[in-house]
Amino acid sequence: MIQQIYPFVQHPYRYELNKDMQFAAAHYVPSEHAGDCARMHGHTYFANLTIAGDRLDESGFLVNFSTIKKLVHDKFDHSVLNGHSEYFGDDSPERYPTTENVARVLCDIVQSYLDGMDNKPRCVQVFLRETPTSYVIYRPGAGGAHE
Repeated sequence: MIQQIYPFVQHPYRYELNKDMQFAAAHYVPSEHAGDCARMHGHTYFANLTIAGDRLDESGFLVNFSTIKKLVHDKFDHSVLNGHSEYFGDDSPERYPTTENVARVLCDIVQSYLDGMDNKPRCVQVFLRETPTSYVIYRPGAGGAHE
């Protein structure tokens, strides 16, 4: 992995965990306004997930790094994002696999797992780089919900 500097997200928690990973995936954006992105193409996405909390689990972790990788990398690596119909679809712009929506979906997937943990950590930021020059930052709203 290359060394990255990420935008700082303010939060009230004592612990902050950051997990870097990359995954290769293809997609298309089903919109007449998407230009070249309306055609199937691929990226090597680079993601950083920021998880924060006040309490560690029974192993002394906020959350195990390998669990976060499994939730994201193992699900999306070498796949077509549009084929993950539980997350993406052609029916509405909120479901198109744009970088913005992919970042939100990553946050939602991870937060869903975190919600089941006794120590209740929060996914407070997803940094998702689609190309060397383009990235998105997603931060869930108060309480973890997105608008």
